Amino acid sequence: MRVFGELGALTAVHDPDQAAAAREAQAHGVPARGLAEILDDPEIDAVAIAAPAAVHASIARATLVAGKHVFVEKPLALDVGEAESLCHLAASAGRVLMVGHLLQYHPAFRALEERVGAGELGRVLYLYSNRLNFGRFRREENILWSFAPHDISMMLSLARSEPIDVVAMRTTALHEVIADVTTTHLAWANGIRGHVFVSWLHPFKEQKLIVVGDRGMAVFDDGEPWERKVAVYHHRVDWRDGVPQPSRAEAEYVEITADEPLRVELAHFLECVASHTTPRTDGWEGVRVLRVLDAAEQSMRITAVRLRTAGPHGPTIHESAYVDEPVEIGAGTRIWHFSHVLAGSKIGRDCSIGQNVMIGPSVQIGDRVKIQNNVSVYEGVTLEDDVFCGPSCVFTNVRTPRAEVDRRGEFSSTVVRRGATIGANATIVCGSEIGEHAMVAAGAVVTSAVEPHALVAGVPARRMGWVSHAGEVLGADLVCPRTGRRYEVLDGQLQELVP
Repeated sequence: MRVFGELGALTAVHDPDQAAAAREAQAHGVPARGLAEILDDPEIDAVAIAAPAAVHASIARATLVAGKHVFVEKPLALDVGEAESLCHLAASAGRVLMVGHLLQYHPAFRALEERVGAGELGRVLYLYSNRLNFGRFRREENILWSFAPHDISMMLSLARSEPIDVVAMRTTALHEVIADVTTTHLAWANGIRGHVFVSWLHPFKEQKLIVVGDRGMAVFDDGEPWERKVAVYHHRVDWRDGVPQPSRAEAEYVEITADEPLRVELAHFLECVASHTTPRTDGWEGVRVLRVLDAAEQSMRITAVRLRTAGPHGPTIHESAYVDEPVEIGAGTRIWHFSHVLAGSKIGRDCSIGQNVMIGPSVQIGDRVKIQNNVSVYEGVTLEDDVFCGPSCVFTNVRTPRAEVDRRGEFSSTVVRRGATIGANATIVCGSEIGEHAMVAAGAVVTSAVEPHALVAGVPARRMGWVSHAGEVLGADLVCPRTGRRYEVLDGQLQELVP
């Protein structure tokens, strides 16, 4: 009401609490009127709705039916279908429908968005936001619907598309079903990942949006003064001997012209009404945000799944996993979501088998092996103790496969020796042996044997250096920087120097 008054557009106020309406009317020099009276008045062109979220859609619908333009605070509705219906109604009536995603109009966010769009940060890899405070607690909506729409709206603008995967988790501390804290994870088809953390049960206020690109990073911190609200860091990642190393840079602060985001937002609404143009945050932008919120809400209802555990010291197997018979699984081993262990396989003690992993048939896996998500360990592969397999690494068991030719009798064996590490998306061509404590870099393609302690990278993989028992890349002195263990190279093999 204050801002519309300052913009010279406020003609009446309404509130179901008549005393509150009277106070505001007197403060702004306009009459307090009933909602039906306002909707029936042909002199009133537009209505701004700031009400409990549960009634946004119904008031917006009545306003559009009355032939008026609508500005409605977020969220547009609590149901995606209702929101889509409002968009169609606004289009058929030829009226502006705008959603109050306030931070889209914040000069700091606009400055950040311009730099991302201009490619200053390179290809966007990762988006992170947190919106934290102590209170105001609500009962008509949870923290996800109350706080997260702003962050999701900004992320959709930065990513220029809708995500394909949404996963969310919640904490309900003050009420049995109303979430006080949520974390939402987003994944886009172009590889961008996003995380939204919101809470009204936090000891202090914090509002940050972080963008990480392959050529730089930026932070929009709304808690900072205007001259420090947007910081750009031209950090970079340098690769040395196949290992990523951070290269840090000082923050560069973006010059921003201070302006009240709400004033910018409502002036934009009035301009759209006058010119009959589409707002930056029109109804369909509100629908896109609601689709993410709805997916997150659904995810929060299904992610808390009980594990089935075979005794206090037995293996833990998620109920979505499949374990055929006969299979041996050692005590303390954990098998997570949607994995499948085929008959004849043997898995040792204290192993961690990630999501969507297939093992077998007849595969041998030692103790304390860690297999990350989306890995298939086929027949003919043996993993000795303490082996680490990174996400989506690949094992083959036939060198020249054809879909039309049955080559199950031609499987070649692959052995990964004790303590070896295989990086994400690496490929191990069958018939190769990975030596003890060797390290295969992410994305490498191994086509021949790898010596113990060798660091290999590339396509095909070549030795780039040596690694210690602790997995540290060794320098020219061949001394492990983590443990101090000393090594030497004899006959092309790395050996530890025993004191």
